[in-house]
Amino acid sequence: MASKVIASGTGTSGPIRVFEEVLVQARIDAQDIVRMVATGYGRMTFKGVDRQISEITCHARGVSHLVPTARTIIDIGGQDAKIIKISDKGKVLNFLMNDKCAAGTGRFLEVMSRVLETTVDQLGSLGSKSAKAAAISSTCTVFAESEVISQLAAGILKEDIAAGVHQAVARRVAGLARRVGIEEDVILTGGVAQNPGVLEALGKQLKTMVKSAPIPQFTGALGAAIIAWEEL
Repeated sequence: MASKVIASGTGTSGPIRVFEEVLVQARIDAQDIVRMVATGYGRMTFKGVDRQISEITCHARGVSHLVPTARTIIDIGGQDAKIIKISDKGKVLNFLMNDKCAAGTGRFLEVMSRVLETTVDQLGSLGSKSAKAAAISSTCTVFAESEVISQLAAGILKEDIAAGVHQAVARRVAGLARRVGIEEDVILTGGVAQNPGVLEALGKQLKTMVKSAPIPQFTGALGAAIIAWEEL
């Protein structure tokens, strides 16, 4: 198995760069591939695939393969958040997506990390040092950024603000999840699943354990690969 993550926006060279790098990792040529399925935001611009399938379907298949007991998937990506209810066979039963606002997404965490002069990767460990999470009331990323700047100016500790950021994301996503309905096991996917602060805050909001997928950034790609294999 070969995999690669490249931080890149939709409509850029990211998908083809990833493809070229995994070919090198896997030590194969493009002509060795007999079937290929593309998913995610870049699927419509990636040429040469046999099928383009939504990330919702692919996440369902990928998570179901990795965690057969999964019934609810929370996918927090860079641009949106999705709640997906699945059957014991990995079939999508219901879903809801927040794609109108950056709040509750990886983008929200990126903005807050920059204000706190840290990185997204370090935000989780920073928040774990908090004794009392700061209250972040704004649901809009722009207003929340101003709120955090004001809190820093008032002398509130960065670790308390980081913990507050995690809680703000969790509240936003949990509100979305309740509209779909929560059924265990609850699995978190996307890069944000690597942040223990968000995992813990989500669990408290939903009053249930939220687990990270084993390979949270690749569950959609895995699902696409499984579908391609089955179609052969």
